[in-house]
Amino acid sequence: EPSENYENIEKFLEKFAQKFPSMPVVMHDERFTSVLAHRAMIDGGVKKMQRREKSLADTISATIILQSYLDANV
Repeated sequence: EPSENYENIEKFLEKFAQKFPSMPVVMHDERFTSVLAHRAMIDGGVKKMQRREKSLADTISATIILQSYLDANV
């Protein structure tokens, strides 16, 4: 089910497609990746203060999203 922010995503994708018509865009579900990222940090022994850094959680989430996409499409 689309998120409440999906309308903004659709608008962005329309503008992106107009500016870069030959570049394909693939949508991939990223729900729960923040939860998975925090679990990975805990399991990996990352200290509590480091787990509060949003950039670290975002980096791990992005890695999870990429791996999930590759697993599904390669």
